[in-house]
Amino acid sequence: MEGGLTKAAEVAISTVLRARRGERVVIFTNPHGDGQAISRALFAAALGRGARPVIVTQPMKTTLDFAEDSVLMAIRSEPEVLISISQEKLGKDRWALKKPFKVGRKKYDSAFNYLLGVKRARSFWSPSVTADMFLRTVPVDYGVMKRDCAAVARVLTAAESVRITTAKGMDLHIGLEGRRARRDDGDFSKPGSGGNLPAGEVFISPALGTSNGRIVFDGSISTDKGAIVIREPIVADVEGGFVKRILGGEEARRFERAVGMGAARARQFVRDGKLPGASLAAYVRNSRNLGELGIGLNRAAKVVGNVLEDEKVFRTCHIAVGSNYDDDAPALTHYDGIIHSPTITARMKGGRGRPLLENGELRV
Repeated sequence: MEGGLTKAAEVAISTVLRARRGERVVIFTNPHGDGQAISRALFAAALGRGARPVIVTQPMKTTLDFAEDSVLMAIRSEPEVLISISQEKLGKDRWALKKPFKVGRKKYDSAFNYLLGVKRARSFWSPSVTADMFLRTVPVDYGVMKRDCAAVARVLTAAESVRITTAKGMDLHIGLEGRRARRDDGDFSKPGSGGNLPAGEVFISPALGTSNGRIVFDGSISTDKGAIVIREPIVADVEGGFVKRILGGEEARRFERAVGMGAARARQFVRDGKLPGASLAAYVRNSRNLGELGIGLNRAAKVVGNVLEDEKVFRTCHIAVGSNYDDDAPALTHYDGIIHSPTITARMKGGRGRPLLENGELRV
């Protein structure tokens, strides 16, 4: 295991981030065993490249918790490289939630996103990563991954909309006009770049209010209590860009409770003075927003009940409910659900259809 982690960490530092001599590298983690082992391997790999690594350890945080002040201050010191190896999440930025960073008309509710947005840092983040996952899915052929990601991203960026269907009854229309697809292709070597490790997806924010139809989640799904492998499909009916109904068995009820937590916690944040009152309506509304369409492209990934890996699985797509990546649908939550073997057809300008996936097989 240790030798495998050493190799994977060297790939992450030298191939993915291309850390350089003298650069400051801050690694955020928690006291859990796998996170500490991965962080130490990354620390050694960065030191071997002549960089200046530091490990910052804080208690475990969930999607609804605040990061420790010392973590926020470390981010605000503006290191060239930020790495998050968290048991669940890095934690929210309580200062930026109350007073966002502003760049023109754009607002950032975390210093982490701000530094990426203004291209002062580069990063990868691996919430809930395990040692087994890291050593299996990080040392991959990034040339093939970049090729696949580039081809899919070109189609999604040019498309006006997509239609997603499956043999289990999913039929969803998502508008994409004015949106740009993003690539998590494992190349985080330039300031402003960042994404997950394991890498291997293309994702895009649906145009606001344009999604309609039915989602059938049948892979795994994230909740406020962690991810679950889906045994009975979870059905979500979507109207005008928002999830209106969630149907199914006990797993569907768990997902419904998690989605409801986004709105409930937003109200609590306002009562506690942690979120401006003027933001409440948007945060409540967007807890049910369709925030992401993603397509998995990591050929070494498999569905294991950990969405960090599951959403990268080849021949799948995923839909997220909650905040988006264009920062125009703020929410406190973002829950990803995996869909096996989808058929995805893009509608290009002029109405021409272009296949992206057919029963999960890549067609670009």
